[in-house]
Amino acid sequence: MQGNIMAQGVELMVFGMGTVVAFLALLVVATTVMSSLVGRYFPEPHKPSPSRPQPAPGAVQDDAELVAAISAALHQHRRKK
Repeated sequence: MQGNIMAQGVELMVFGMGTVVAFLALLVVATTVMSSLVGRYFPEPHKPSPSRPQPAPGAVQDDAELVAAISAALHQHRRKK
């Protein structure tokens, strides 16, 4: 009796794990096919990227203020420790 129950448990485990593996394999194949179809029929348009972004007119002042704020925060943090 005990061997029969163990055999049924193993059979159920193999069937369940096989089902999960088959579903995941099908999911990977479907995702790969859909990705290739979207890439082929709906390609992203290429935008020309500027070689170097131009800073805004007030960026130099903002950078100096940012460096000062970061320096003050680091000094305060190190002083507390």
